[in-house]
Amino acid sequence: MPPVFAAPGADACPVHVIASDTFDSWLSGQPQRVQAWATAHGFTGACGQALAVPGADGAVEMALAGYGSAAKRARRRFVLAEAAQKLPAGQYRIASGLPQADAAAEALGWLLTGYRFGRYKDGKDTGAVLAAPDGVDAAAVESLAAAECLTRDLINTPASDMGPVELQAAAEALAEEFGAEVSAILGEDLLAQNFPLIHTVGRASDRAPRLIEMRWGSSGPRLTLVGKGVCFDTGGLNLKPGSSMALMKKDMGGAANVLGLARMIMAAGLELQLRVLIPAVENSVSGPAFRPGDVLVSRKGLTVEVNNTDAEGRLVLADALALAAEEAPDLLISMATLTGAARVAVGPDLSPFYTDRDADAAALAASAARTADPVWRLPFHEPYEAMIEPDIADLDNAPSGGFAGSITAALFLRRFAGDTRYMHFDIYGWTPAAAPGRPKGGALQGARALFAALPGMLEL
Repeated sequence: MPPVFAAPGADACPVHVIASDTFDSWLSGQPQRVQAWATAHGFTGACGQALAVPGADGAVEMALAGYGSAAKRARRRFVLAEAAQKLPAGQYRIASGLPQADAAAEALGWLLTGYRFGRYKDGKDTGAVLAAPDGVDAAAVESLAAAECLTRDLINTPASDMGPVELQAAAEALAEEFGAEVSAILGEDLLAQNFPLIHTVGRASDRAPRLIEMRWGSSGPRLTLVGKGVCFDTGGLNLKPGSSMALMKKDMGGAANVLGLARMIMAAGLELQLRVLIPAVENSVSGPAFRPGDVLVSRKGLTVEVNNTDAEGRLVLADALALAAEEAPDLLISMATLTGAARVAVGPDLSPFYTDRDADAAALAASAARTADPVWRLPFHEPYEAMIEPDIADLDNAPSGGFAGSITAALFLRRFAGDTRYMHFDIYGWTPAAAPGRPKGGALQGARALFAALPGMLEL
């Protein structure tokens, strides 16, 4: 179950959020015993510090949470989550010191300290439970936490229990919760209905490839989300080494992220027409596997020379994007764990994105700062178009040379989005080392920033 806020109660322990530059003035106004306790324990208001202060009877009377300086906070995400992890079990409420502008994001971070992936092993529950801070929309923040937990659970589930069938079941469960509709095109029907690239990538697996579609909403702008659903990626005949295959259960992270974003949208009741498309496959090795050197014909009619079967994500996305563009949505967004080049460029913590519209980029950057969901714009660099054009086909799925791999992949995908207003996210979908509110494992990236920006981008 996703974490929720504690019911407000008079017995909740007050938490004073104290910045390092205000600590001395705050402390001078406290009783001598509080001053002595804080001094003895070295509390200074530094980021992440936490201190339970006992009353005269020995029970916890108040808690102090360090908020550091503005410069230090800029280098962290979810500052209060770090403090929450250090406090003793109990119910807490914010009593003072938390800037209203930060309250929703910090409350979300505190909630997310309660996430546990417990499908295979019981985990220790967090003991410090927070009541929603004053002025914070508790239901809205809990909805964001639920979306994040959904995405994390899907990515954390190993491929043995999260194949194309199970990914479809997850979409169906989400649809049932919010009154959406789900359909799917499976196996050989993909060829009959002209999704040849999705079929080609998934045909070597005994777990049938499919295109999952979810629709919700009957009025307002049309928004289509496309998520890469490669439930496991061996690399195909260009087989990955073992070290590179270890995390390939997360190669459906784009699908998990668009389902998380869809959950936010539906829970908020945004007045738009939502369509979610997930090409769900397993890139396996067997007799029918597609080969390096094959030339494939896409749904759009563009031919693609396969120079690496491990560059399969852009192939399945291509057919789904072509389908999406046929309906001419007002905004088309793809999310995918697509390239290692993106990780080399910006590391695991930033979500690189592409758009031709400066206004959309600015709106997303602003919302990312508000929601503690960092993103970074990379360019659709037109001169690199020649890099994805081989001699014998319209497109190359894996240009040689290794340069600008994320950009060339984005340019490849843009060919299938056509003239539609299009944004692409090349996410990692994984937190490689535990951080406050963000345990090691599956991660939702870019989706909260998108959710916050959508009303402005679509003029809702």
